[in-house]
Amino acid sequence: MEGTEMRAVWLTEFGGPEVLLATDRPDPVAGPGQVVVAVEFANITFVETQLRAGKGPGGFRPELPVIPGNGVGGLVASVGPGVDPALLGRRVVSGTGGSGGYAERAVVKTEDLIEVPDGLPLDSAVALLADGRTATLLIRTARIRAGERILVEAAAGGVGSLLVQLGAAAGATVVAATGGGRKSELARELGADLAVDYGDPDWTDRVRDAVGAVDVVFDGVGGTVGRAAFELLDRNGRMVSFGLASGTWTDIPDEVARQRGATLVRVPRSDPDELRTLTRTALAEARAGRLRPVIGQRFPLERAAEAHAAIESRATVGKTLLTI
Repeated sequence: MEGTEMRAVWLTEFGGPEVLLATDRPDPVAGPGQVVVAVEFANITFVETQLRAGKGPGGFRPELPVIPGNGVGGLVASVGPGVDPALLGRRVVSGTGGSGGYAERAVVKTEDLIEVPDGLPLDSAVALLADGRTATLLIRTARIRAGERILVEAAAGGVGSLLVQLGAAAGATVVAATGGGRKSELARELGADLAVDYGDPDWTDRVRDAVGAVDVVFDGVGGTVGRAAFELLDRNGRMVSFGLASGTWTDIPDEVARQRGATLVRVPRSDPDELRTLTRTALAEARAGRLRPVIGQRFPLERAAEAHAAIESRATVGKTLLTI
C-alpha cells in the first residue's frame, strides 16, 4: 500500500559488515512492466560481501546509498500499470537488477520473474536462483563425461555443493576440496567419492594417491589453492574458474597451460533468456528430487551484518539466506 513503510538494509558507506544497517523506508511502487514482491527470502552471495567492502570484481563500486541484494523470493504483492493482475499472489523468484533485495518488498521486472514449481519450497528456489544456474552452466561448459575425474574446490559452498551433485549424476568420480571438518562430511553426503581439506599441506598428495590426476578442475577458490589444483590436472585436462573465495583469481600463464596441454575453459556470458532457462532447469531438477540446495544458514533481515560476517569468516556451509 502506498504511503506505508518497510524495513530494508542500507549500505551508506563501504566497510566491514557493521556498515549494513536496517532502517525504515517508504514502500516501493511498481512502475510499468514491474511488480512488487513481498519478500520472504533474500539471497546473499560472496560477491555482495566484496561490494559492501568497496572491493567488487574488476574494481566495481556501487553508487551509495543502496539497498544490497540481487535475488529474492516471495509472493507478488502488487503490479504496475499494464501488468497482468493474474500475477498477484504467485510464488516467484527473481533477480532485482543488482540492488534492492535486502528488504521486505522489492520491485522487479515482470520479464525477470520465474514461477516456483508446485511442491518446491520457496527457500530452496531462492537458494537455487543464482547458484543453480551457475552450477548447471559450469557443468555444461566443462562437458563432463562419465568416468572422468573431477575436482570441485569450495565443494561445501552454494555452487560447489551443486557441482558435486551434478558431477556425480553425470557419472564422474568426484573429488571435493573443502575447508575440512563438517564441510568434508557434507561433500561426501552429497556424492563426493573423496573429500580433502585444502588447508592441509599434503592435500594434493591425498588426491594423487586416491585417483591419480584429474580431468577437470572446478576452481571456486583461486589463489594458491587454484594453482595447486591446476597441478593435479592430467594431460589435456580442463580448468573452469568460477570464483575467488581466496580474494584473487588463479594465475595460470597461457604458456604454462600450453605446456601441460590443459584448456583454461572460459565460461561464456549468458544472455538474460538463457539465464532464466538455466534457473528453470535447476528448479525442475530440485522439484524432481535430483538436486538438493544446501541452506546452511539463515539470518533475519535485521542481522544482515552477521550474515556477511559469517560468510567472510569461512564459517558457512552451502547457501546463506536472509529470512523476512
